[in-house]
Amino acid sequence: MGLAAAGCGARIFPTGSTGKAVTAAALAILVDEGKLGWDDPVIDHLPDFRMYDAWVTREMTVRDLLVHRSGLGLGAGDLLFIPRSSRSRTEIVQALRHIRPATSFRSAYAYDNILYIVAGELVAAVSGQDWESFVRERIFAPLGMATATSHEDDRFATANRAHPHARIDPRLRGLGAQQLLPEREGLGQVGAPAGGLSWSAKDFARWMQAQLALGAVPGGSGERLWSEAGAREMWTPQVPVAIRPWPAPIEAMTPQFSSYALGWSVQDYRGVRVVQHGGAVFGVLAFVVLVPGHDLGIALQINSEDVDVLRGLGYELLDHYLGFAPRDWVAAFSQWNQARLEGGLALLADSAKQARTASKPSLPRAAYAGDYADAWYGPIKIRDQGGRLRIDFTRSPGMTGTLSHWQYDTFRADWDDAAIEPAYVTFALDAAGAVDRVTMKAVSPLADFSYDYHDLLLQPVR
Repeated sequence: MGLAAAGCGARIFPTGSTGKAVTAAALAILVDEGKLGWDDPVIDHLPDFRMYDAWVTREMTVRDLLVHRSGLGLGAGDLLFIPRSSRSRTEIVQALRHIRPATSFRSAYAYDNILYIVAGELVAAVSGQDWESFVRERIFAPLGMATATSHEDDRFATANRAHPHARIDPRLRGLGAQQLLPEREGLGQVGAPAGGLSWSAKDFARWMQAQLALGAVPGGSGERLWSEAGAREMWTPQVPVAIRPWPAPIEAMTPQFSSYALGWSVQDYRGVRVVQHGGAVFGVLAFVVLVPGHDLGIALQINSEDVDVLRGLGYELLDHYLGFAPRDWVAAFSQWNQARLEGGLALLADSAKQARTASKPSLPRAAYAGDYADAWYGPIKIRDQGGRLRIDFTRSPGMTGTLSHWQYDTFRADWDDAAIEPAYVTFALDAAGAVDRVTMKAVSPLADFSYDYHDLLLQPVR
């Protein structure tokens, strides 16, 4: 078995969405035990579960929670727990019923995090243990993953942990010098089933060994975490993913087929079937790729957002172990990333030239202040303080900022925490000239999809 794990020995890193496969594995264990089935309706095990559409509520299965075909839009609902939240998982499950779908059920692939939180609640409801304890006792302990943590408090109690960094530029994230970020950003504990685990390179290797052994505990003891049938189920493509060719100089990584399984992406690399997943929490990236036909697993973790380094090294290792001619993939990804950032700057410059008009707000500043609420997010406050408008996402601790006039009745929100993506805030007035509703959208064309401001429809609380 070939394994390549890049990290810092026993230093732990957040694993981001590569941890979705752990939530899938937890469910596979419960399927093996006969406590649920992949095609059971979710509502049979979580009676309070609701989607926006009553028919979808009845039809949504355990499998559907994991494969990104629910009809929700890309990243829908992520603002419930990103960049941080005071909510419980129960509250997030209850908010789900207010999120309008973007497409019909099972008609399209759109990546989400929120349904993995539901999956975590499902593990708890069926097993009688919270998700954190189940993962720790049923997966980490049998595998001897001594550094792995399922609770962020355990990660913060560990001195030997990586600290997050990112390039934060007022114009565009990804430019400028590295900066140390606050650690309690990202999915937070409430979002952990979607990507809130942490572990070391050594433990990442143990996890890959169990995956490549189709659920068997490494070492020849004969112990199994999940069945071979469960392992193959988790790697079986469920939803086709549209292929968009990568541009030069990374066009060679464009797959011939691409799909999503249960917590894993399944596609090919230069004709070789790979099972893989990326992970990102603010300031940390991860990448894992399994090549079952070659008994090979590769994982990389980095405590920055320099995707060119992470993915570049990953593809260089793939080429090496698969016998392809060596290539400087880091340089290729760096060229691609530079072009992406330059394109983002150009789009920002264009929008600034074309869209902004010299204008005044329709109302006095104080008339925009008030209490607002969105059906799924909940309460947001806007206050006139010290001669400026201040906005507060009250269920996202520390997500406060200043509104400065942009044009007409649109303001720009710049947050006190510069790591949070700025947003345009547009007020619409009713016939009497009072604020009727408020919409938002990210300023940056490259903003992470988890800043789903565009899904909000804020209305005054009368």
